[in-house]
Amino acid sequence: MQRKYMVSNKSTLVALVSLFWLLVGVGCGVVLDRQVLPGTVTGASQSKEVALNFRLMGEAWNLIDTYYVDRSAIKPKHMTYAAIAGMVDSLGDTGHSTFLTPEMVKEGRDDLEGHFAGIGAEVRMQDKHVVIVAPMDGSPAEHAGLRPGDIIFKVDGKDTIGQTLEQVVRRIRGPAGSQVVLAIRAPDSDKISNVTVTRAVIHVHSVSWHFLPGTKVADVRIASFSKGTARDLSRALAAAQAGGARALILDLRSDPGGLLDQAVDVASQFLHGGDVLLEKNVKGEVHGLAVDDDVPKVNLPMVVLTNPGTASASEIVAGALKDAGRATIVGQKTFGTGTVLKEFPLSDGSALMLAVEEWLTPKGHTIWHKGIKPDHEVALADKVQPVYPRRLRKMTAAQLKSSKDAQLLKALELLQRGHSARLSPSVEPFSDAAT
Repeated sequence: MQRKYMVSNKSTLVALVSLFWLLVGVGCGVVLDRQVLPGTVTGASQSKEVALNFRLMGEAWNLIDTYYVDRSAIKPKHMTYAAIAGMVDSLGDTGHSTFLTPEMVKEGRDDLEGHFAGIGAEVRMQDKHVVIVAPMDGSPAEHAGLRPGDIIFKVDGKDTIGQTLEQVVRRIRGPAGSQVVLAIRAPDSDKISNVTVTRAVIHVHSVSWHFLPGTKVADVRIASFSKGTARDLSRALAAAQAGGARALILDLRSDPGGLLDQAVDVASQFLHGGDVLLEKNVKGEVHGLAVDDDVPKVNLPMVVLTNPGTASASEIVAGALKDAGRATIVGQKTFGTGTVLKEFPLSDGSALMLAVEEWLTPKGHTIWHKGIKPDHEVALADKVQPVYPRRLRKMTAAQLKSSKDAQLLKALELLQRGHSARLSPSVEPFSDAAT
């Protein structure tokens, strides 16, 4: 299951995919008439075929309501939501256009505001298991001792096997102050232990950075494009340059995207003129979203890291920097989120998120279902966790070398050898002392 909530300053959305924050989510449903489905389609869309299909849906509803033996399973709101979700799914825009329940609408808006209630850990589905990618700094998950690579087998005593990532996440979420018990297996052990975590309100900082030990290469990670991301990136870049940074790695791995305006503002910090992306509407008309020339510019040589979890707003940034020849892309092909979403509210607080425009790279390359291809294809070995700035703070140069994060090490190699875009001079190799 993929998350997909974001709002730009023009009321359009770019999809969040590939990962979930284990954070809060906290009804009158749309109830269909039990005898006939109301004929609410009007205007040009109302046709004989549409009327027949609505009648067919009503027939199915009435048969279930009349004959299905498990009466407790007949829940009108659930059936309605499932029917709406099925209609959207039939469009084939998997992982993007979607139906949101009222709870999902609220969670999505909270995500973009950068504050949540939960345990504060990033997770992903790997080999049919829910795996912790990283606990957030200072989060309940970190205080409870959860580590990258830990596998979540049970939530409050109930198995996670056979459930979607979203289903597991919803069971872990809860109000601040409440507790959840997770059955955890460490990646280097077969032993399963129960870990009790007390949920809390968490303020997300989407930007983090640290020098690679033994170098003056700044590793800057953007975890998502939420409110204030561009501002936080500007501060991080200023601090890195004040510390003597000679090159930059922009880590967009497993970044599911976020606010469109933040993507434009982030890319603008590395580009001088031109467009960040192109948007194509339903009529085939194309217009560009221009680079903001007024933001401070950073001219350090740079490499961008991507993987299949790089999606949406992060793909916009990667595509813009690649097309401009501003950065070399290292890693794996991105997810391929290529449409701009608009939220259409429904009467009970639920909503349809529908693709209303397609976005392209500045050179007109299609991203939808194709993704951004790296200049250097490098995959991580199974069960190897990416090294993010939080881990770098505790690592020596030798530990980084042996980390098995082949993508990060390849980026450093390119920077040191001067092979990355606009690299001059090359960065000095590892020294024994950490900075």
